[in-house]
Amino acid sequence: MKLHPRLAGSALLLLLAAGSALAQPVYRHVDKTGKVTFSDQPPAADAQAGAPRGSGAGGAGPALPYELRQVAQRYPVTIYTGEECSPCAAGRSLLVTRGIPFEERTVKANEDVEALQRLSGQASLPLLTIGSQQLKGFSDAQWSQYLDAAGYPKSAQLPAGYRNPPAQPLVAVQAAPAAPATPVAAPAPAPVPAPAAPSGPTPSNPAGIKF
Repeated sequence: MKLHPRLAGSALLLLLAAGSALAQPVYRHVDKTGKVTFSDQPPAADAQAGAPRGSGAGGAGPALPYELRQVAQRYPVTIYTGEECSPCAAGRSLLVTRGIPFEERTVKANEDVEALQRLSGQASLPLLTIGSQQLKGFSDAQWSQYLDAAGYPKSAQLPAGYRNPPAQPLVAVQAAPAAPATPVAAPAPAPVPAPAAPSGPTPSNPAGIKF
């Protein structure tokens, strides 16, 4: 059957409109309770997670994928490490390889050790926290199990150029107060030269004697 040119044009417009409607993106929303909904509206700007704290020291850099931001907001990851600690290096490597956004706290000074004992009840390293969950000592299987349970992806999904923030001491180093300035003594006044004795005879020294 041959359509009238005007009817054929109308049908073509309807098909194009239907095609554009089908091509609209669908966004997946996950609220704080874990409820998943779908909408044609992108996530609101305020839905972005405050964590992770990565992308460089200033926090500027590539944004994390939406779902990864949601997980990192609910269950932020922090690793506590020490110097010359092989298990610490292995734990850090696991997080980096898997693409987990995390913060690192170093335990070096006595104040750091005391703070670690208050936090975990012991001074052994490494210590991993996933939200409020504490994992003492490194175990590849255990760490992976808890990261899976928190909802972190099994393979890296970090955008190119993403960097976790640099490691920081567990106890922030406070700058020593500046020493008070040493008062500078005022220079002693220059002695006033005595008036020169008259070189010639005077009424009190008629002979002009010099001493």
